[in-house]
Amino acid sequence: MSRPTMADVARRCGVSAMTVSYCYNQPDRVAPETRRRVREVAAELGYRGPDPTARSLRRRHNGAIGVVLGEHLAYAFEDPPARRFLAGVAQVCRERGSGLNLIPTTGADDDVERVRSASVDGYIVWTTVDTDPVLDVVRGLGKPVAIQGGPAVDGARVVSIDNRASARELAARTFAGSARPAVLSFPFDRDRRPRLETRPAPEEVAFPVTRARLLGIYDHLGPSEVLVAVAARNDRSEAAEIVDALLDTGPDAVMAMSDQLAFAVLDAARRRGLRVPEDVAVSGWDDGPAAERAGLTTVAQSLFDQGRDCALIALGDRGPVRVAEWKATVRATTR
Repeated sequence: MSRPTMADVARRCGVSAMTVSYCYNQPDRVAPETRRRVREVAAELGYRGPDPTARSLRRRHNGAIGVVLGEHLAYAFEDPPARRFLAGVAQVCRERGSGLNLIPTTGADDDVERVRSASVDGYIVWTTVDTDPVLDVVRGLGKPVAIQGGPAVDGARVVSIDNRASARELAARTFAGSARPAVLSFPFDRDRRPRLETRPAPEEVAFPVTRARLLGIYDHLGPSEVLVAVAARNDRSEAAEIVDALLDTGPDAVMAMSDQLAFAVLDAARRRGLRVPEDVAVSGWDDGPAAERAGLTTVAQSLFDQGRDCALIALGDRGPVRVAEWKATVRATTR
């Protein structure tokens, strides 16, 4: 048995197919009695309304933003900075009546096709490397693209703080009076291999945010040696092992690239009976609510506002992008 169509409803009601369409898409243009009659007949025939896919094709409008996550899907719900960023995106979606499509990418062969086939009106890219083939895909689709944190590519707009400048200032606060400075870093690339390195070269770092922060630290330290512990993920519990390896080397100050990683250092210092900041100074990044409670020195930035800005870009807003603000907030964990 064939499915009932809009034309079937129109014939039964004695109205045009356009009138039936208006009942679903622009109900204010149809008299209340006509709307009631159309809905009753549609229910009798089993007609469920216009096909949203066909409607999107006609309008060339999907009513959704695609957020390309350079992580597994659970990351969007587990990582506090990602949650704050997505909350900003979601607020704009609510205000504009838009949907939100999360598209995880992890470097697999099917990433490109998953992104290309998404039914969205614009894209936001969060956490990616310079060579990610997804970047070429999203900028070649003729849709607006926002990239949080970088990299900068033609046809896309970047929303980010100045990670190099903020790292330079935070390093000055964290390493004041330090003889053995150390860094707890985000992963360098998609292999996510935890390790200890002495002053790794910035050009080895594929993630632009991580690279910029490392460069800012080197700006402050000059040619001095610094031990860098590379974490596999921005996860407090998962970082415990690499933090223990780092503290075994005896640093007197650790600058972590996120609050979550800084909390892992504070956890390990507490287990070892180390005084903070007397024995080891600690700083983080992002300044989430837990950072203030912990008295953590950190870089404050509003990922919520950056999420809003990215969403507006993805929805086609062509206005100027405001420069994302940041501030080094000094609290009790540094000297």
